[in-house]
Amino acid sequence: MSGGWNTIESDAGVFTFLLDNLGVKDVQFEELIALDAEYLRQLSPVYGVIFLFKYPTSEKPNSDGTPKDGQYDYAAADNLFFAAQTIQNACGTQALLSVLLNKDGEIDVGTQLRDFKEFTAGFPAEFRGEALSNSELIRDVHNSFAKSSPFVDETQRTATDDDDVYHFIAYTPINGILYELDGLQPAPIAHGASTSEEFPEKVIPVLQRRIERYPANEIRFNLLAMVRDLRVGAREIGDHEMLFREEQKRDGWQFENALRRHNFVGFAGEVLKGVIAEKLEEGPEAYKAWIEEAKKKTRSRAEEHKKKQGGDGDVEMAT
Repeated sequence: MSGGWNTIESDAGVFTFLLDNLGVKDVQFEELIALDAEYLRQLSPVYGVIFLFKYPTSEKPNSDGTPKDGQYDYAAADNLFFAAQTIQNACGTQALLSVLLNKDGEIDVGTQLRDFKEFTAGFPAEFRGEALSNSELIRDVHNSFAKSSPFVDETQRTATDDDDVYHFIAYTPINGILYELDGLQPAPIAHGASTSEEFPEKVIPVLQRRIERYPANEIRFNLLAMVRDLRVGAREIGDHEMLFREEQKRDGWQFENALRRHNFVGFAGEVLKGVIAEKLEEGPEAYKAWIEEAKKKTRSRAEEHKKKQGGDGDVEMAT
C-alpha cells in the first residue's frame, strides 16, 4: 500500500471493469500478444494502448534534456489531459485515464469523470496529478481491483537497480498527433502525425523502438488496447457467435475479479491441517514416510527444473 493506492494487475478484465465502475460506457480492453498492426486494426475503433514495462531505474536521461524517443510537446498540456504522477501504484489507472479523458468526445466517460476533467482543466500537470491522487472515487474504484493479501508492507524506500519496478504509460492519437503520455515525464511526448485511422500502423514502430532499448532476453512487457465494447459491434452486425464469446469472456473476467478480492491463506491452512490430520491417523510411521516421499519428489523436481534451465533460464512474462 502506498498513500492509499494499492497495486493492480495489468489485465484486460481488471481494466475493463474498472472503467465500468467509474461509469464509462461501451469501452473495454483487449490484451495484445504481438506487435501486429493488422490485428490491432481489427479491433477498431482503437482509442489508445496501455504499455506496461520494467522501469529502467539505472537508465540515464539524455544530457540535452530530450526524451529517448520523440519530442516533448510542452504546449500540448494546455490542449489535452496530461497529469504528472505524484504517487506510487497509481500509474495503471493514470495511464488508463490519460487515454480516456482525451477521448470524451468519442466515449461516454460518465458524469463524474467528466466533472473531474472540467474541474482540473486549468490546472498544471502537477496539480492535475495531485487532484487525481486525492480523488476518493478514482482511488476507491482502483483499490477494489487490488489483490487481497494478509501481508502488507507499509515501508517506503527508494528503488535500487536490483528491484523489479514496473510502470504503465499510454499512447493515443490526439488532434492529429501520436502522443506518449507518461506521468513521470515533464510533458507529453509527440511521435509524429497520426489520425485515429492511422494509429495501429503508427504506434507499432514506436513500441518496437522502446522494446529494442532492452536486452534481447527481456520479455516482461504487457500491452492492452482500449477499444469499443466488442459486444456493441457484434450486435450491430448480428454476429450471435461473437456476442456469445464476448459475454462468456465477461463472465470469466467477473469471476477472476471476484477471486482477487479474497485471500486464501486461511483456507489453504485449513486444508493442510485436514490432510495432515488424516495422515497422522494412519500412524507415526506412515506420516514420516509421507513426509520423506514428499521431500524426495521436491528434490527430484528441483533437479529436473535445474537441468532444463541449464543455469540460464528464460525470464517469465510479467502480467
